Amino acid sequence: MSREPRRIESRDNALVQRVRKLQQDPGAYRKLGQCWLEGEHLGSALRARGRRAATAMFSDSAWRTPAQGLATLADDVVVLPDRLFESLSQLPSSAGMGWLCEVPAAPPLLPEAATLILDRLQDAGNVGSILRSASALGVRQVIALRGTAGLWSPKVLRAGMGAQWALTLFEGKDVSFLDGLHMPFIATSSHASVDLHRADLPRHGAWVLGHEGQGVDPALMARCSLVVRIPQPGGEESLNVAAAAAICLYESLRRVSD
Repeated sequence: MSREPRRIESRDNALVQRVRKLQQDPGAYRKLGQCWLEGEHLGSALRARGRRAATAMFSDSAWRTPAQGLATLADDVVVLPDRLFESLSQLPSSAGMGWLCEVPAAPPLLPEAATLILDRLQDAGNVGSILRSASALGVRQVIALRGTAGLWSPKVLRAGMGAQWALTLFEGKDVSFLDGLHMPFIATSSHASVDLHRADLPRHGAWVLGHEGQGVDPALMARCSLVVRIPQPGGEESLNVAAAAAICLYESLRRVSD
């Protein structure tokens, strides 16, 4: 470290209050322009993607561990008493370290890049898991339509395990934003007649994933040039949307790789 970390001991400190707001309000990152990453894994993911944080925060206990090396992700480093850091944490067991990061501004939409469209998905765990699969399986950009859980909210960040840093993300968009994509849209439905593994998937297409209970909005479904069914010989009525996303994205990747 180039200098000693600052010490904060007051619950009323402005930085502590900022982190608390980000933790308690899933949409606060939109107002503040920053997100909160808690835990060594998310810090390591940040470093692996060559990103930096505005501020690194450590508890006294965590500061005395080898994980202290992740403090170099930020020029501003603060250390808090264990009890104060624990009061900020929403994890079952406090990780003792976290990072305040600027939320990246989205660049222009890429008309033909591998794309995932999220239509009003509301469960943060599902959204984070889908982002993780998207990052692993070749998706370059994700468009979250209005009504989808915040992509940079704490729960989605934890479920995504750092996948956000590998993707170009657009959120809070209206359906008209999709007009900038020059590729066919693909959706899934248990009522479709074509099985996924038999479908003639386009080499470049945008997968559409819909609301957990209502599915894809009918108007958006009408824009899909292909609707496929994931076979379920076990007889379940439907798959969890995050599981369906992983299956579809893998099948697309497999076709491209063959």
